[in-house]
Amino acid sequence: MDSKRKSVFSLPHNRGTKKAKLNDSKCTDGVSCPAKEHLNLLRSLLGDIINNHESSVCGAINVNPEILFAATELDAALHRAKGPTPTSSIKATISKEVPATSEMRELPNIPPIMNSELERAVFTHPGVSSNIKATYDRLEVLGDAYIELISTKLIWDRFQDISSGQISQIRELLVKNETLSEYATRYKLDSRASVPPDYLNQPKRWLKTKADIFEAYVAAVIQSNPTHGYSIAEAWLTQLWSPKLEQLRKPKSSLHAKETLAKRIMGKGIKLNYIEEHPPTQKKGTQTFSIGVYLTGWGWDHKHLGSGQGSNKAIAGDEAAQQALLNEELIEEILKAKRACLERV
Repeated sequence: MDSKRKSVFSLPHNRGTKKAKLNDSKCTDGVSCPAKEHLNLLRSLLGDIINNHESSVCGAINVNPEILFAATELDAALHRAKGPTPTSSIKATISKEVPATSEMRELPNIPPIMNSELERAVFTHPGVSSNIKATYDRLEVLGDAYIELISTKLIWDRFQDISSGQISQIRELLVKNETLSEYATRYKLDSRASVPPDYLNQPKRWLKTKADIFEAYVAAVIQSNPTHGYSIAEAWLTQLWSPKLEQLRKPKSSLHAKETLAKRIMGKGIKLNYIEEHPPTQKKGTQTFSIGVYLTGWGWDHKHLGSGQGSNKAIAGDEAAQQALLNEELIEEILKAKRACLERV
């Protein structure tokens, strides 16, 4: 066996002995253009990767989910572009291309749904069709389960030294309706939805509907591609959530959450109380303390902000403060009340 492996994108040696001249940019009738040949070969290779078939050039290809997702994105882009007819045998329904606005540049490309019936169902509200299979009614339940699983596994891998409570707290930030609704809006999924006309005038209901559509979309991506759909969706959501997770990475220096929380919400006459919520438990010779942090001030009296556990009270209290900081909606609500109070002074 050769010690040096060929790249999967290497061209066969029998492609021809003539080299293309640098100034030969035009293709004459009846003569193959090297650029088009290379593009066709690339499309064929992408088809082999996505379908997990034997490649005629490089043999069996085994790729990880991130490479598979990238291959799917590139294949979709080539399908949308003008050029030679692809030699890949893939027959897929490609979702409408998302406009590349400045707001969208930070988002990974959304993977296609490979089945037209599922794609239509994703954008059809149960209130506009009596056919349950033609709406997202069932898909959003399945998508919700997939999103919960993928997000939990992602947090498990990224944050290996946090408690189960913190895992749940971070997961809630990723999967809550507000987050998923925002993604649906930024990907323009809401503009494709068929919903009862009164929904658009009901903000809370419309927010929930957009989150349901996003969940249904995830389920449809997976269901429409039984072989690779889950891996593709997992790679996509991992990229989508990564910016949020980067902001939540626990600092290397420990026990700073209390200080950070105090700096953000404290003021004159404001109290943050750290209270032991349960008696310490003992398991296998190790004590576990449970501490909660409570706010009195800015219009609240003994408002619970977060709870934490640890091998001593300091660690448990710091985890409680960390949980409070992760609850962005609550912190923002407190800061608004703080600003309002300070403006009246």
